[in-house]
Amino acid sequence: MHIDLYSDVVCPWCRIGKQNLYRALALWSEKNDEPVTVTYHAFQLDPDLPEEGKPFDDVMAKKMGGPESMKRATQQVTQAGAAVGVTFHFDRVTRMPNTRLAHRFVAIVPEERKAEAVEELFRAYFEEGLDVAQMSVIMLIAERLGVFTPELQARLENGEGGEAVDADLKRAQQIGVTGVPFFVFNNRYALSGAYPAEELLGLMSGVNTGV
Repeated sequence: MHIDLYSDVVCPWCRIGKQNLYRALALWSEKNDEPVTVTYHAFQLDPDLPEEGKPFDDVMAKKMGGPESMKRATQQVTQAGAAVGVTFHFDRVTRMPNTRLAHRFVAIVPEERKAEAVEELFRAYFEEGLDVAQMSVIMLIAERLGVFTPELQARLENGEGGEAVDADLKRAQQIGVTGVPFFVFNNRYALSGAYPAEELLGLMSGVNTGV
């Protein structure tokens, strides 16, 4: 089975959805011999943000309808994250970054390290409040993953990974992705949202049996 996962690294529900997916994969492997592969695809919740981003509180308060609504929303997602074992420290987040550089980084790391790269981006942003639009932060994450080389930095500085990101964004538009996380199972069945692991497992079982 193959799963395509569209997500953005500043989307808290994407982090929860990824956590739930891997819990579902663990449950799947307990009962099934069929391997499951996951391909990560870029999606930008706000591709029009400037390269330097904007203040997090300003963007979120405008999106949510005011500071109080924003506070309630971040509390809700923090609680939802804690319930599945992921941490959010929104008090440390000061910037809403343009995520194109982060997506380009994921695009050029080795395939077997992409899941870790995505998770490290989530951790850096949501737990440490680091600005993932900054090359220095991306290189710090590369060091943590053990994939940093001067060549890697040069490749990013030269724009590598941009074509892959553009292809993902175009494909997302073609298949009607308007919100993330967005899952596509075996190029046939689509699901949008951070569903619990048990529900994802049920869908995977249905896809496997052709139901």
